[in-house]
Amino acid sequence: MDDDILDGLLAAMPLPSLAIDGTERIIAANNEALLLIGHQAKGHNYVTILRQPALLDAIELTLNDGRSRRTQYLSNDGAHDTTFRVSCRAAPGVGQGGAVVTLLTFEDISHIEQAGQMRRDFVTNVSHELRTPLTALMGFIETLRGPASNDPTASARFLSIMHDEAERMNRLVGDLMSLNRVEGDERVRPTQSVVLNNIIRSTIHTLQPLASEANVDFEIEFPDVPVQIIGDADQLTQVFTNIVGNAIKYGGSGGRITVRMTPSAREPVLRAAGVRIQIIDYGVGIEPLHLPRLTERFYRADNHRSRDLGGTGLGLAIVKHIISRHRGRLRIESELGKGSTFTVILPVQGNF
Repeated sequence: MDDDILDGLLAAMPLPSLAIDGTERIIAANNEALLLIGHQAKGHNYVTILRQPALLDAIELTLNDGRSRRTQYLSNDGAHDTTFRVSCRAAPGVGQGGAVVTLLTFEDISHIEQAGQMRRDFVTNVSHELRTPLTALMGFIETLRGPASNDPTASARFLSIMHDEAERMNRLVGDLMSLNRVEGDERVRPTQSVVLNNIIRSTIHTLQPLASEANVDFEIEFPDVPVQIIGDADQLTQVFTNIVGNAIKYGGSGGRITVRMTPSAREPVLRAAGVRIQIIDYGVGIEPLHLPRLTERFYRADNHRSRDLGGTGLGLAIVKHIISRHRGRLRIESELGKGSTFTVILPVQGNF
């Protein structure tokens, strides 16, 4: 086959593709492949261009016996690692004079590798989160069976701690189930019309005892008119319970929390009518390095304090998925010593 025809065939392929002849030279490559392995590749020996041992071994074996093989090729563009699945196949009659040519195609499977890593990390984190309270429970049970079996005071104290650890596991399991549900519903748009004012006022009323205990006052700044959106009332209640509850627990030292709702005829980030709900605390704030990761599963800006306050590290991950389901946005801003602002932006019905 003429080299121009081979070039044309490879150019029509959507994946990075190249051809290697019996002399071990790269005789053809499409633009996608040249961007991946370098524009100087054509005409050079594949060993000097590709270099990665697993890929070189697969090519060599396919050149020798003509059998198809698969392997991986790792690339880095300076910012991200990319994993490719490489297929090596012999193509008889494709080279000059009908010679056998080995064709390579590179399929980007980075998303599959990342998903696999996320699953592994998730299992590791869940195991770690459960192991700590389980170890504590086992230790206290052994103590109650032995040295503290006839000590009512110690038994009462240990049972109280065991109850707290069991509650911690119960919260974790509950949040895991909730996260699973919201991830499953994320692509299903809500259909009911709800009044956002009522949902947030109800949430604040529910959290009032927690705020009173922390000596925190609420400042409510709502529009005079009801703000209607298409949403899931239970999930939206979960969003604001989590964010306002966090503001009380972690930002309550400021003594007050502002809950502000601002509807707009055109919300720039949505390119449509929208409403901003800002939950502002005036506490210690969050270090900038933590802000981009706050919605990751099990990520805690203050690990020890979060556990002491009963946090599972899943709350804001759940919030992120619920807001995504409602086609909204979450913005987090903070300044050390001045507090934090969590802004939920949602599309609304009608204009303001």
